[in-house]
Amino acid sequence: MSEFAARRKQLLEAMGDGVAVFASAPLAVRNHDVEHPYRQDSDLYYLSGFDEPQSVLVLSNQHEEHQSVLFVRPRMPDREIWDGPRAGVEGAVERFGVDAAFPISELATRLPDYLGNVERLLYRLADNEEFDSTLFACLRHLRRGGRKGVSAPEIVVDPSVHVHEMRLRKSDLELDLMGRAAEITTEAHLSAMRLASDGVHEYELDAELLHVFRRRGSERPAYESIVGSGPNATILHYRAGARTMSDGELVLIDAGCEYAYYASDVTRTFPVNGRFAPEQRALYEIVLAAQKSAVEAVRPGVTLEEIHLGAVRSITEGLVEVGLLDGNVDTLIEEKKYQPFYMHRTSHWLGMDVHDVGRYYEGREHRALEPGFVLTVEPGLYVAEDAEGVDERWRGIGIRIEDDVVVTATGHEVLTAGVPKEIADVEAACA
Repeated sequence: MSEFAARRKQLLEAMGDGVAVFASAPLAVRNHDVEHPYRQDSDLYYLSGFDEPQSVLVLSNQHEEHQSVLFVRPRMPDREIWDGPRAGVEGAVERFGVDAAFPISELATRLPDYLGNVERLLYRLADNEEFDSTLFACLRHLRRGGRKGVSAPEIVVDPSVHVHEMRLRKSDLELDLMGRAAEITTEAHLSAMRLASDGVHEYELDAELLHVFRRRGSERPAYESIVGSGPNATILHYRAGARTMSDGELVLIDAGCEYAYYASDVTRTFPVNGRFAPEQRALYEIVLAAQKSAVEAVRPGVTLEEIHLGAVRSITEGLVEVGLLDGNVDTLIEEKKYQPFYMHRTSHWLGMDVHDVGRYYEGREHRALEPGFVLTVEPGLYVAEDAEGVDERWRGIGIRIEDDVVVTATGHEVLTAGVPKEIADVEAACA
């Protein structure tokens, strides 16, 4: 728990005078009386390690004894028979290291004690409408206490200004957890490569990924896996369906596990029969060259925009070389002629969320990378099945290659280097 305590201390120092409030993620009903599997709000978990629903974390610089307080569900043996054990009020203090804990049923009566006569409230409005109502009721109650010498906060500040910048810079412990997520994801991709063959369904590869994730200790996938075979690989967020893979096609898998609340995010594209056809090989080599050069560009001081523009140039040059584009490379880039084939960005932050938090700009300028940042590098090429003005031999080919990269003091480290991407290595893994 020392890591969580250090984070709370860092936030309390950064936010200055005020009180910060973080609400748990709401339970989500799947259908009738069945709920979706629960996953805690990332910010609340980042600061506490507490993963139960119906909980609230309060951090205060204004209270001498209670700088960190959890409101939680009390122990209820009759409910725990159905839903599993709870930490309860005592467990919240003993196991999670907060200064005090109270039943969540007492939130409405106790929260005003922490917010009264406090000038600044740090709370992220409009993320959780149900809790917004609870908080607004508390503020209304405080505003009516003027005759008793009690005032409500006059300023509401988004705490993510501090918390999300903290989350962007990964500690050694966080990098270890992300490395573990990458190891599990590597094994899952290799297993899917071995399984793919003529007649196998997309959902079978999806099931194999989930099997490896859970067998190796991952709580859940970091996102719903993308498994697209043949022309489905050209659909960026295609979900694994019932399509049967055929000899001579490619399969694109974009999948990563979540381990201890930290995500992995990897994409590989490989042939169903274990051998790239000439057109597939030609486009794959374009994406691979762009991806490798983009990874090599990752180091402190470089921006994601610079990495993206480098990938765009590399891909545009490759498209000209194979005849999918014609003209001057600079002009083609300026006119965005590459976008029908490469329409997304090259990188995003990675951490507790697969599209992780943290600013991409400093003011109006693209922010420079710093040691401890983790990002994806994922260029691709997608030739739609019905692409106009394109020779039929290229149509229906979709390729993306994605790795998870840590910015180090001197350059970078690829967490997912164990997943094959060189053509010979991919074909060997499929065999």
